[in-house]
Amino acid sequence: MSALIHHFVVHQLAVNQQQELTLVPRASCFDVSPEIENLAQQINHAFNIKPSKGVGAFVTENAEIVSVSREPSAREEPSAQKESQTLAPHAVPFKTLLEDMQSEKHDFVEFSIQASELLKQSLIDTGTLETGFVVFSHYQFLATDYLMIAIINTKQHVEIDRDLELTSSDHLDLAKMQLAVRIDLTQLTVTAEQMRYISFIKGRMGRKVSDFFMHFIGCEELVDVKQQNKQLLTTVDAFLSAEQLDPQEKHQARETVSDYYKEKLELGEDIQIQELAAKLPSDHVSFEEFNQSAELPVEEQFQADRGVLKTLAKFSGQGGGVSLSFERKLLGDRVSYDAGSDTLMIRGIPPNLKDQLLKSQS
Repeated sequence: MSALIHHFVVHQLAVNQQQELTLVPRASCFDVSPEIENLAQQINHAFNIKPSKGVGAFVTENAEIVSVSREPSAREEPSAQKESQTLAPHAVPFKTLLEDMQSEKHDFVEFSIQASELLKQSLIDTGTLETGFVVFSHYQFLATDYLMIAIINTKQHVEIDRDLELTSSDHLDLAKMQLAVRIDLTQLTVTAEQMRYISFIKGRMGRKVSDFFMHFIGCEELVDVKQQNKQLLTTVDAFLSAEQLDPQEKHQARETVSDYYKEKLELGEDIQIQELAAKLPSDHVSFEEFNQSAELPVEEQFQADRGVLKTLAKFSGQGGGVSLSFERKLLGDRVSYDAGSDTLMIRGIPPNLKDQLLKSQS
């Protein structure tokens, strides 16, 4: 299912000869061609599959965005750690720019340029050096309006033409996109009070995108998406045990949850507890009721984390020099666990592992 692209424009953040961060703006939006539609959908897909995202909303007036103290990354100035500990948004200017664009006080290009200048200033404020192409994509998908803003870098590709000549060109490196925010404009307009209309990539290895991206947007994180997904799996396991299902029924129920996740990830939609509950068996109480009565209930709606699929399909763990992984459906069949002796027995060793074990004894 394709998205309807309303506006698509790209600007560039670069460093000039004086080693100053500058903005190189584009004067107009791209014409919506099949190539632009494909690129916009690729960016949206790249965002959807990122495993670590936060969800939140615009901060209230006079609020501050406070980030956790951390060590500056290799690309940052040493002073960045101190400066990033407490950052107040510039009187929430991004929200004002967005409102002006939506009310047609400014056109989309003007909005994107002013927003990019704001992003540049946030980078300077946090002592972060980040360059690349700033993409603004306004599109509609499944009757919902979205605004995607991302910083994307390029990588060089070497190609060979029909004359067997080598040429090189730069391509947008979507696979390594780590700086992006998506605003659900429909939810912002219709149900802003739910405070769930902004989602963003949180980054990895201690690098917090929130240090400048949340400052730039004027956003505060309200939902830990990864934690919500982990908690859902815990709640599902507790629910299946409470329903006293046999192992095969539990496996089928987990397959149902896995299929539901795959569907939502493919569509880029949120997990909804009410929808999931309708798909799970319930002889006593529904999964929705079970969740509501839990000590730590899961949010009624949150973004899907692709990492859940692996957890649903396999048991895995490592430690003490041992790393193990096997399909859940094998437990009680080829794999047995004795809690008393803390022993795991595997029948039918994988051929390549068996070969290594036999060679080690020869």
